[in-house]
Amino acid sequence: MTTAETPGASTDILSIANIPVLWVLAIGVFGAIILQSVIYMRAARKAGPAADISQTELKQAFRAGGVAAIGPSLAVVLVSIALMTLFGTPAVLVRIGLVGSAATESASASLAATTMGATLGGPGYNQGVFAVAFMAMSMSGAMWMISTLILTPILRRGDSKLRRVNPALMAIVPAAALIGAFASLGIAELGKTPVHIITVIVSALVMGICLALAKKFDVAWLREWGLGISILVGLFVAYAAHTSGMAA
Repeated sequence: MTTAETPGASTDILSIANIPVLWVLAIGVFGAIILQSVIYMRAARKAGPAADISQTELKQAFRAGGVAAIGPSLAVVLVSIALMTLFGTPAVLVRIGLVGSAATESASASLAATTMGATLGGPGYNQGVFAVAFMAMSMSGAMWMISTLILTPILRRGDSKLRRVNPALMAIVPAAALIGAFASLGIAELGKTPVHIITVIVSALVMGICLALAKKFDVAWLREWGLGISILVGLFVAYAAHTSGMAA
């Protein structure tokens, strides 16, 4: 005589991770993202003339943004492939599609699994732990979205006040924020392994060369593709250095 298995104790994660309702939700999320992108692009085209931005400049901006997104997206895709064995395809698509931070999603899921005495993909990782981890990931993403809804109007009011006090200041602050953000991310990677150091240095050099060549020869497309090229070269260098044993 056999006893029924405790609900949620099965380790067959993919049997519930790929249920149809999750696929429907994943498709809905990407549908909302595509619709939102179309709305923003149409709004930018309508508002362009009022800001003295030509349609040609808008097309260049759209193209530059699309190209610049290729490199970072590759890193997210590579991590997503690894996460699919843990969470299934729909869950990964929904979470990465909304937030885009594989590290944040993995950290939320890992904390949730730890509270239940399990590890992601390891001992004790069953359907019950998967459900809790997935809920933790969803709650984490929800807080990002709610914070954006709450803080955006507040920041907009602050932006308007600063523009009235000193219009030139708002031209400096966004650029300084971006430089600071990327600099902090880059510096944080330097102290890990020699591979990280080499990757950051090579990527910075490639980006600098691309910008210098674009300026010297007036090649607009090279300026647009510079970030994507530097990231791809950085990935190749990181892979080559890692396989050569430098990570140790």
